[in-house]
Amino acid sequence: MKQNRFPPGWDEDRVRRVLAHYEEQSEAEAVAEDEAAFEDRTQTVMEVPTELVPAVRELIARHGR
Repeated sequence: MKQNRFPPGWDEDRVRRVLAHYEEQSEAEAVAEDEAAFEDRTQTVMEVPTELVPAVRELIARHGR
């Protein structure tokens, strides 16, 4: 039996659609998308030291349970 290489809810088709989205974007569209993400008041963007990334991922995973 072939093991799924994708996270829950993802499959090859979804990955291909995401890749196509970013590969077909113009530079202006990419900048607009990035700026919109930073303006979203329901999300926070921050820098995290690389060595803390696993701990932060675990906290986020636990929050979603």
